[in-house]
Amino acid sequence: MAVLDPAVAATPKDRLRHSLELIGFSLAIAYAVFLAGSAFERVWLIDSLGGIIDNDFIGVWAAGRLVLEGHPAAAYDWGLHREVEVVVAGRDFGSYYGWHYPPTFLFAAAPLATLPYLAAWAVWLAITLPAYVTAVRAIIGERIGIVLALGFPGVLWNISVGQNGFLTAAVIGGTLVCLERRPLLAGICLGLLTYKPQFGLLFPLVLLADRRWSVLIAASLTAAALAVASIAAFGLESWHAFFAWMPVARWVVMCSPR
Repeated sequence: MAVLDPAVAATPKDRLRHSLELIGFSLAIAYAVFLAGSAFERVWLIDSLGGIIDNDFIGVWAAGRLVLEGHPAAAYDWGLHREVEVVVAGRDFGSYYGWHYPPTFLFAAAPLATLPYLAAWAVWLAITLPAYVTAVRAIIGERIGIVLALGFPGVLWNISVGQNGFLTAAVIGGTLVCLERRPLLAGICLGLLTYKPQFGLLFPLVLLADRRWSVLIAASLTAAALAVASIAAFGLESWHAFFAWMPVARWVVMCSPR
């Protein structure tokens, strides 16, 4: 019996899959090497003087610290919030990383601030990165989704600055994956997305048009429960501060250099 050469027997689909796996894996390794080199050269996380290099996550940690100190509404005070950022960095810096999220997201910030800054950053990454990878893998339905998720260029950016993109992608992915078979879970995921309401504006319109009432109800109840819990935990003044801060945040975004 003749034995076929695997290279000849492979279909175009198999070759494409292999190429994508190789590209995704190579990019993921390249990101890891780049970040390790950046840390070694003291241009990421810790500077040459041993101080914290400021990035987006410092704003999250600072908001959580204000909660722990009993001043959750102060997270929306430009001056007070930045003072905490300067303290944790150990130096002044030109940027300001504002807290633009509703008080419900303080439930994530406060526990992180119980840890030292770098430990909190590591925990944040250890939770949100696997959640993002799991969501992408579930959407694709095959293991190749893991390397494709890790090879996405946004991974390097999110890791380097401690952004919440992994969490946002995981919650959106969870909504999409669960939409057909687990509508209640999809609704819970969508309700959690209210920490970034701008990403959830189109979902209700699509769900209404598709008459997915169970998803809408679950999302609404989840969002309402989070809002009530945040009022109980952080006070109604935190919501007043949030709505008062929104026009300022809009002005900052519009006036910032592109």
